[in-house]
Amino acid sequence: MKTITNRTSEKPTAQQCTASLGAVGDALYAIGGKWKLRIIIALSEGNKRFNELQRTVVGISAKVLSDELKELEMNGFIKRTVFTGTPVVVEYELTEYSNTLQDVMRSLSEWGAMHRETIRKGYKAAMKHKN
Repeated sequence: MKTITNRTSEKPTAQQCTASLGAVGDALYAIGGKWKLRIIIALSEGNKRFNELQRTVVGISAKVLSDELKELEMNGFIKRTVFTGTPVVVEYELTEYSNTLQDVMRSLSEWGAMHRETIRKGYKAAMKHKN
């Protein structure tokens, strides 16, 4: 099936565009936003408690982290484990399902680095022409 990301000269059909838009919408619902992938990356180092995650994911508030963790758990990317005892300890860890995001995250990371470099070079070039 062709998607809008194919590199051929053929344009996708309206049906293919609609299907692709729906699929991208589903993906963005599950992992979109500023924080979800960052949380997943932080957990790729190993299990973490809430405060450890908040320190690792710089700039995220406790409320937003709490909400994002609930959504990530609901979508099957993380598992929350409560260890009863004194004190009660809650740990978050990645699920096997989160491994399905590896290619997506690698591609985003590579694209992000390339984009940052492109913007940096463009900024330097613009500053040269300005002077």
